[in-house]
Order: sequence, then C-alpha cells, then structure tokens
Amino acid sequence: MELQLLISLAIIHSVALVSPGPDFALVVKMASQESRATAIASAVGISVAILLHSLFGVTGVSLLIKSSDLVFVAVQLIGASYLGWMGIGAIRGTLSQWRNKVSSQDLDNVSHLGLSIKQGFFQGLYTNLLNPKAMVFFITLFSAMITPDINFITKLAAVFIILTLSLIWFIFIALVLSKPLIQLKVKRARPVINLVTGILFISVAAIIVSGVI
Repeated sequence: MELQLLISLAIIHSVALVSPGPDFALVVKMASQESRATAIASAVGISVAILLHSLFGVTGVSLLIKSSDLVFVAVQLIGASYLGWMGIGAIRGTLSQWRNKVSSQDLDNVSHLGLSIKQGFFQGLYTNLLNPKAMVFFITLFSAMITPDINFITKLAAVFIILTLSLIWFIFIALVLSKPLIQLKVKRARPVINLVTGILFISVAAIIVSGVI
C-alpha cells in the first residue's frame, strides 16, 4: 500500500469537498429546511454518488464514457438538465415565498417542507452523480494518481478514504445545520438560501451546456 499516495489523495479530495458547489448547497438547503433524517439521507446520497464516481474512475468506466464524444455529450446534457431543473425549482420556491409576502411570524411557525428520507437520498445521489464536473474531477484525479501499476489494495483503500471523507464532511454539515436552534435562526433566510442555491445550480448547468456547444 502506498501511504504517501493515499495521503495526497485524501488532501486533494478534502479540498474539493469544502469548496462551494451544488453538493454543499444542497446539504445546506436540506439541513436548514428539512428534518435531520432527510438532511443526513441527502448527505449519504451524495457520498454514494461519490463512491460510484470513484469506482468508475478506478475501473476505467468513466474514462470510457469520456472517450466517446456522443455518450459524454449525452451525459453532460442530462446532468445539466437535472441541475437546471433543481435550480429553477429552488428559485420558484423563493419567488412564491416573496410573492405571498410571508411574515416573520409565519416563518417562525413554518415546519419542515416535508421531503421524505428517500427523496432526500435521491436528490443527493442525483445532484452529484449527474454532475459531469464531478465525473471529470474523478477522471482527472484517478488517471493522474491511480496508475495501472497501483495494486488492488491501494485502489480499494483510495476508494474507502474518499467515501469516508465524503460521509464525514456532508453528515457533519447536516448534523450541525439541522439542530432545532439553528433551523429556527435561519428560517427567515429560507428565501435567500433557496435563491442562492437556485442560482448556483443554474450557473453550473449553464457552464456545462456552454462547454458542450
């Protein structure tokens, strides 16, 4: 097992995890507006998607997808469509709240929006799995660091480290922001959180589409 390689991989992935992006925005939105169980489920969903990207990267599946122009363009367009749809949904929620002029007292009485644990999991899964930028990141990471001469145990350890770090980070965010006191404090900021999340998702989708055309 190549310890130095695994440490470098862990550092690079940790930096990528804490960088703002659709995954981070989704967990913040879920944790501040949904039940703790739903927020954790979305964090697990994102981590499972990252696990799949890692496995695809280790086995070379992602590289095969990227090597086919037609398949990769299709993956990019599907991913951009999903992210764009999520972004539009978040912005529509913001506009609806502003249009109805929800008062501060009403916001204090607003309960969780009601997404199930299953819905939270799949939103997290699809947000990362259908993001072509995540796929490209792992293709680049694994092609540069996990070369064909790396043994199976090291590859397995690399996948395990990436999954573990992802679970720790996103579940940590979900646990902290889903505390009742914190949720109560950020209720008034729900429209802003939704707006920022929507703009971020749509921006990522636009960047992906612009790269295709």
